[in-house]
Amino acid sequence: MRLLMLGGTGFVGGATVREALTRGWSVTVFNRGRHGAAPAGVRRLVGDRLAPDGLAALADGEWDLVVDTWDGAPRAARTVARLLDGRIGHYVYVSSGSVYAPPVPVGVTEQSPVVDADPDATEGDYPQVKAGAERALREVFGERVLLARAGLILGPGEDIGRLPWWLSRIARGGDVLAPGPADLPVQYIDVRDLAAFLLDAGSARRGGPVNVVGRPGSATFGELLDACRTVTGADARLRWVEPERILAAGVVPWNDLPIWIPPGHKWRWMQEKDVTRAYADGLRCRPLADTVADTWSWLRRVGELPSRAGRPARPPVGLDPQREAALLATPTADRTG
Repeated sequence: MRLLMLGGTGFVGGATVREALTRGWSVTVFNRGRHGAAPAGVRRLVGDRLAPDGLAALADGEWDLVVDTWDGAPRAARTVARLLDGRIGHYVYVSSGSVYAPPVPVGVTEQSPVVDADPDATEGDYPQVKAGAERALREVFGERVLLARAGLILGPGEDIGRLPWWLSRIARGGDVLAPGPADLPVQYIDVRDLAAFLLDAGSARRGGPVNVVGRPGSATFGELLDACRTVTGADARLRWVEPERILAAGVVPWNDLPIWIPPGHKWRWMQEKDVTRAYADGLRCRPLADTVADTWSWLRRVGELPSRAGRPARPPVGLDPQREAALLATPTADRTG
C-alpha cells in the first residue's frame, strides 16, 4: 500500500506514519518541514497549503490512501482534494465529534446534525473548520472519503497534555483533588488504536462519517486515576469531591480538570457517543492500563510536551495548585484512596 500522510509529525499523524511503516507500507508525508524529522524510510515532501504555489510538491504522484489531519481553512482542504482527485484510491479525513450541532444528545450518532459550515471558508472556530472541511471533501470525493470523527485521544505523544497533566500531578504526590464520582464512565481512544483504524478502514474503502472512540464505560475516572498512581508509584492520596462543589467553585470541566465531564453537564455527550459503526468496521481498543503506562514512559523519556508552535492555539489544561488546595481545604471529600 502507498500512503500519503498530509501532516505526519504531530500526535495523530505521527502515530499513523509509524503504524503504516510497521505494516511495510510505502509512506510519503507532506508538511511544512518545520516539526521533527521523518522516520527512516519515509519520503518527505515539503509544502504549505496556505502559501502561493505551496502544493507544488504534490503535483505528481499516485497513492492508494490519503490520511489528512488538517484543522485549518476548509477551502485549503478542498484545494488539496481537487489536486489529488484521480490520483488516489481513497481519502481518510481525521475530523472530530466537535462538528455536532448543539445541543448534542448523549449517545449521539453519525446521523445527528452538524454545525453550519462553509466549505469555502478561510477561517472559523474549530467545529466550523472541521465541519467545513468535511463538506469540502465530500464535494470532491463523495463516498470515497471516510470522515473519522475522533473523540478524546490519549496515548504517547499527546501534545495537548490531558493525561500527561494527571500523570504529572499524581507523580507529585500528596492530596490530589479527584473529581467525582469515581465510577464516572470515561470514553477515549488510544492514538495507536485510532491510527490502526484509519488505515484498516481506509484500506477497506469505508466512506461517510464514523464516531471513532472506545466504548462508553469501558473505563471509569477512578480506574484512570488509580492507573496513574500505579505507574508513577507516587504517594498520592485521592480526595474524591462531589461534582456540585467543584462546579460551584468555577472549575471548568475538561479544561481545568482534564478529561472529566460530570453527569448532567452540557458536554457530557463527549464521553458517551454511539460507536456502533466503528466497532462494526473493526475498531479494536487496548486496555486503559496500557495507555496510561505507555504515556508515562513516553513522558519521562521526552521530559516535556511537544511544542505546538505553528499549530492552532489551545488554552493550557490543568487546575492551578492554589485553586486545588483551596478546594481541598474544606473536608468534603467522599472518600480517600
